Amino acid sequence: MANTTRTPGRRFMKLASMTASIATKTVTNSIKNFNADEDKKNAARSQLFQDIGLQIADTLGEMKGAVMKVGQIASQYKDIFPPEVARAISKLQRQAPAMPFQEIKAQVEKELGKPLNQIFTAFDEQPFAAASIGQVHKATLPSGEQVVVKVQYPGVEEACESDLKQVRLALRLMGVLKIDRKLQDQLFKEIQDSLDNELNYQIEAQNLEVARTFHQALDPKIIIPQVYKDYSSRHILTLSLEHGESIETASTWSQDTRNELGRRLFRAIGREIFFLKRFHCDPHPGNFAFREDGSVIVYDYGGVKTLSTEIVMHFKQLIQAARDSNILAMEQQLTALHSMSEQGKFPAELYEAWLEVLMRPLTTMYDFAENSAHHDGIELVKPSLKYWDVFKPSPDTLMVNRTVSGHYWNLIHLKVHDNLNDLFEELVPPPA
Repeated sequence: MANTTRTPGRRFMKLASMTASIATKTVTNSIKNFNADEDKKNAARSQLFQDIGLQIADTLGEMKGAVMKVGQIASQYKDIFPPEVARAISKLQRQAPAMPFQEIKAQVEKELGKPLNQIFTAFDEQPFAAASIGQVHKATLPSGEQVVVKVQYPGVEEACESDLKQVRLALRLMGVLKIDRKLQDQLFKEIQDSLDNELNYQIEAQNLEVARTFHQALDPKIIIPQVYKDYSSRHILTLSLEHGESIETASTWSQDTRNELGRRLFRAIGREIFFLKRFHCDPHPGNFAFREDGSVIVYDYGGVKTLSTEIVMHFKQLIQAARDSNILAMEQQLTALHSMSEQGKFPAELYEAWLEVLMRPLTTMYDFAENSAHHDGIELVKPSLKYWDVFKPSPDTLMVNRTVSGHYWNLIHLKVHDNLNDLFEELVPPPA
């Protein structure tokens, strides 16, 4: 693993070989199906995308380091890929084989400037989590405090830029990015910025401190780990150890406790989006833990999206228009958010049907375990498909959409059964 991460030439060859193979498959598919009818062409294209998606996932998953992180970030933007490709790359594993302890020890000593046994009184050699750009170890400070230490793999940062270029080239050769060149540039800039932020643990430390101060003032049961600055650097992050149970365990607790946890999670993320305008945008359930007293612990502020006041205003006006079923006003706000290519093309009756489905979990007594809105949404996809190009992915909305939909699934995992309308109106008050 270390060799792959640290040898730019080998990484480049592996990625270049993947790109060349994809290009060959794409050309072969075009030639083979040149005279085929439309149905056969579509079936062949779908199979091609499936094969290519798996190839990308296998290659990136093997390589670890920045390129695997690129794949994970790309999977967060799955609106811009055909479903076959999105499905494959979204399976990139977060858990990865651990790096040998000697290399982790050397990285900590290099970053913090002292022998490991002079920095910590205890440091677990076995990590309890290993991911694409680093791994996490439990340790004890000289003060006796229990902490977790995030250690970034050596060489990951250097590999980042060429990795991203290669992945983009591979996707472009496939012809699978469903968006124009200008939008591609904007999205890949956002992916690059997101990656740069995740690779700089000092930025994550700032994000943690801002979120901790914000939530402590509003709700002490939202728990954000504390940063130990003297034991942290650009590539090392030492945090307080905050114990909590997984979402699977929490889902077995009483309905009242599950509802309290769901409401607290929903309100916390809503407050970050609409009030703080800086929000935790990785809703993976592993980034949250829960306590039976109703506390929610939020980990990993490496991925944070900042929103302008103008964008937040457009989102609020879009929500008001949706509440009023005002389609014209909705389309104006979607255009302002760069999410609509052509107004007046999506049928009013489909808008009405989608609005009922999307607003149902927020405005009625809703059983997330039953998940009726999702099932009804799947039924609506078929009649909506021919109008799909009316809407387009936008850098302004992608991370908000991903975060909101991710937390919808977290409430499903928690089996919340509640009416969240009061929280919805607290976060985005209706006009007086």
